[in-house]
Amino acid sequence: MPRNHSTRYLQIAPIALGLLLCTIQPLIAQDSTAKPLTGQDAFTDYTKEKPGTARKLTVADLPAPYATKGVDNGAPMVKRPDGAMPQAPNGFKVSLYYTGLDQPRLIRKAPNGDLFVAISYSNKIMVFRGVDADGKPKEVSTFAENLSQPFGIAFYPAGPNPKWVYVGNTDAVVRFPYKNGDLKASAAPEKLADLPGGGKLRGGGHWTRDVVFSKDGKRMFVSVGSHSNVDDSDTHPEEFHRADVLEFTPEGKFTKVYASGIRNCVGEAINPTTGQLWCSTNERDMLGDNLVPDYITHVQEGGFYGWPWYYMGSNQDPRHEGKHPELKGKILVPDVLLQPHFASLEMTFYEGSEFPASYKGDAFAAEHGSWNKAARAGYEVIRVPLHDGKATGAYEDFLTGFTTDDGHVWGRPVGVTVGEDGSLFVTDDGSGSIWHVTYAGQ
Repeated sequence: MPRNHSTRYLQIAPIALGLLLCTIQPLIAQDSTAKPLTGQDAFTDYTKEKPGTARKLTVADLPAPYATKGVDNGAPMVKRPDGAMPQAPNGFKVSLYYTGLDQPRLIRKAPNGDLFVAISYSNKIMVFRGVDADGKPKEVSTFAENLSQPFGIAFYPAGPNPKWVYVGNTDAVVRFPYKNGDLKASAAPEKLADLPGGGKLRGGGHWTRDVVFSKDGKRMFVSVGSHSNVDDSDTHPEEFHRADVLEFTPEGKFTKVYASGIRNCVGEAINPTTGQLWCSTNERDMLGDNLVPDYITHVQEGGFYGWPWYYMGSNQDPRHEGKHPELKGKILVPDVLLQPHFASLEMTFYEGSEFPASYKGDAFAAEHGSWNKAARAGYEVIRVPLHDGKATGAYEDFLTGFTTDDGHVWGRPVGVTVGEDGSLFVTDDGSGSIWHVTYAGQ
């Protein structure tokens, strides 16, 4: 919101004042976070999503289970209409970096600035280098092929000269020897650790596996989503070590379950301020339009987040009524409640300097879009404000416009990363594209 001006500025001639306001107000708008909508106003759908709109949901805002009927409302995908572009807040510019890809998924920046992208359904990793005068990559290469639904990508050790690039296949963590500038793998992958749930996409439940390293480089965190929506893990052995974040050594030795009850931690990231592991999470379906919220949260070591018996603290899933009463009061509430069924995927922390200073330390996350909601929501990239590394509980629409006015969908954000120059790159598996968001200022 525009700030108040001192008395001496109000003495400026009206025309000069008008020119001054036209110049500074858009800049100010980008340097602060909007006051969030709260309560029932915080629930939304695609018709209400607009860059700069902030929302804050709390557990107290949630309806009872089955307040509305669970629905199958998958988005009809359409070709991107001529001239259709994602919409960003004032002062930002969105351009098409690359298109024609087969469903690009997670994207991560290598220390030298190259962009590594998982083309999961084609079982390969691609590399995109630089930005030419037309806004396109200077070089494009396939780094590795014949993988097994790769998703997570991590460079190790941290710093300017990593020796390895790790890949989270659906059934295992592997690594390739790597030196800065490699556009193609120099050797076959080394298998480090088997992961639960490998196998066919539809037969193995959630298939994405992200990989990140602790800030000190001593621990490797691998996220493994559940096999099911809400099966009782006590009686379903296929849920063993699923809906968990697993901890390994960098060499692949399993250490422990780092945190549990997280239905599908699709995107992991290390908070640069606190050093904590954070997760972008898909929660369960079929309890109604506004249950259960997806979420973004720091992940507490040894923490339990409720799945499958509870959600959002001690709210028991009615499909497991009466089970595990000893857990009541011990379930952690996530830091940021998102829209239910948002399908929150990759997240990243903003450490660049191109965007306004108020963005420093905030998080961005890709919201792939709902299917289990009567009025679709998601299909956007959100900004999550943080102060000293801690979330406020609010989030803000940042990149929207991936839907048509009549509710069809042409784009679905999956991955988000910060480029070497501080700009933002977003993968979109709906249109097979990578979008580039820069800050133009005023």
